Amino acid sequence: MKGAVVSGFFSYFTSHFATLGHEFWPLLVGGLATGFIYSMVAIGYTMVYGVLRLINFAHSEVFMSGGFASFFLTKWLVGSGNPSAWQSVLYVVLGVLVGGLAGAAIAALVERTAYRPLRRRKAPKLAYLISAIGASYFLFNLAAKEFGRINFAMSPPFVNHALFQFANAPVEMLDVITLVVGLLMLFGLDRLVSKSKLGRSIRAVAQDAETASLMGVNIDRTIAVTFLLGGFLGGAAGYLFGLKFGVVYTMGFTPALKAFTAAVLGGIGNLRGALIGGLLLGVVESLSVAFVNGAYIDVVSFGVLVLVLLVRPTGILGESLGRAA
Repeated sequence: MKGAVVSGFFSYFTSHFATLGHEFWPLLVGGLATGFIYSMVAIGYTMVYGVLRLINFAHSEVFMSGGFASFFLTKWLVGSGNPSAWQSVLYVVLGVLVGGLAGAAIAALVERTAYRPLRRRKAPKLAYLISAIGASYFLFNLAAKEFGRINFAMSPPFVNHALFQFANAPVEMLDVITLVVGLLMLFGLDRLVSKSKLGRSIRAVAQDAETASLMGVNIDRTIAVTFLLGGFLGGAAGYLFGLKFGVVYTMGFTPALKAFTAAVLGGIGNLRGALIGGLLLGVVESLSVAFVNGAYIDVVSFGVLVLVLLVRPTGILGESLGRAA
């Protein structure tokens, strides 16, 4: 009996590793594209946590807002037309910008209404948690009421065909756009936080808000900008996600939860950790298709989180902690 069980497991993994060998490169490309979306959303969680030591539970609605804003823009621009090559490039850029700006606006609104009044009153941490969840449910139900409860397919401003072959894996236009946009935005944010005066302010507040205030850093403005930057990336990610899966009022819940997982995997409060965590989660999630039914992908994602935290509780690159604002 025991030998039959061992033989069965061996046969199972042998056959599935063979499947993985045939599908490895297509799965890897798809996983990287998904991973960049997770990373862009995870940045919002990790930046807010860096300056406030709090999780923005309304970030899923920031993601959803970007998706809907870019959906309506794309519907107006594209309609039933057939854009030229240059128009397609322009429409994608506009979609990213409008999705990002919508996400930034909602993130700023959440900071102004759900966080700042409590911070000025020195409210306990639990009050922030309840306030953020309240803001999340308000935006969630508002979107359901205004936009309906069905999934809307987004009209892409381009034909999603295979551009080239990478190790015998077809790389589609949407994958390339997601990879390029993700790389540009994540690299740009990393440079902004590392090299600019604004970035120094953010890092100072994240390290020690009280000392930063004494040194002349405007704490309220720095926190607001942190929400804006994280919201912009989250909204832009909502556009990229909507191009592939469409938009619906519930679209933010699962991707945002996985992005939070990615932030914890990489090391909460660590920008580069959020990038690594998102890419790792996306790739593991994609490659696991060769071994488990698609319905169990989410189980794999959160199982990875549990395993990593058991081995390294602070995440892959470690937490970046200071004194909360």
